[in-house]
Amino acid sequence: MIDPNTETLLCLVDAARSLPRRRAGKRPHVSCLYRWTTTGCKGVVLESLQCGGTRVTSAEALARFFQRLTYADDPRRDRTPDRRQRAAQAAVRELEREGL
Repeated sequence: MIDPNTETLLCLVDAARSLPRRRAGKRPHVSCLYRWTTTGCKGVVLESLQCGGTRVTSAEALARFFQRLTYADDPRRDRTPDRRQRAAQAAVRELEREGL
């Protein structure tokens, strides 16, 4: 959650300008950031606040959003403890077969 007292607030236009260029050298459009604050991307929603008629986010919220997106793409996140245990046991068996 954004703490307006400690985080650097950015309107969505400024937040879009602060992001690196993507496809064809273009930055994400402000409407893209608005979608990230409402419906999200890959199940991850960008934190935002409504300040009067302006929706704002923060530099710190953007960092958290991108970290969560990175984690959302991690195929290991869907592995349950049982699946991890079975995979570890299979790896041990494979190493034993190889003589290691």
